[in-house]
Amino acid sequence: VQLQASGGGLVQAGGSLRLSCAASGRIFSSFVMGWFRQAPGKEREFVALIRWSSGSTNYADSVKGRFTISKYNSENTVALQMNSLKPEDTAVYFCAAGPAFSTVARNYKHWGQGTLVTVSS
Repeated sequence: VQLQASGGGLVQAGGSLRLSCAASGRIFSSFVMGWFRQAPGKEREFVALIRWSSGSTNYADSVKGRFTISKYNSENTVALQMNSLKPEDTAVYFCAAGPAFSTVARNYKHWGQGTLVTVSS
């Protein structure tokens, strides 16, 4: 499985960005697609996830109500719509794929290259 993340950029606080993750290769319907982020000097943290087959989702408390994860099966793409962005959302965002409905990064086998999101105050 190959993952390609895109859509990062610079935005002012309160603004919006939409990240996309294009998946190619052998994608199982049972796979879970996740978004994680890593700020400078901090550990990688869970943001959101969605299961390909059911569309079931889970979000980190810090982004609930502001971020929405969606899947587009025909395009093998997962999107992360980020609204009401805050400076503390600044990080490199990674998409990942794996078999487990998990918020733990080590449970994901496949990772994209990351895309930088910078939110200015």
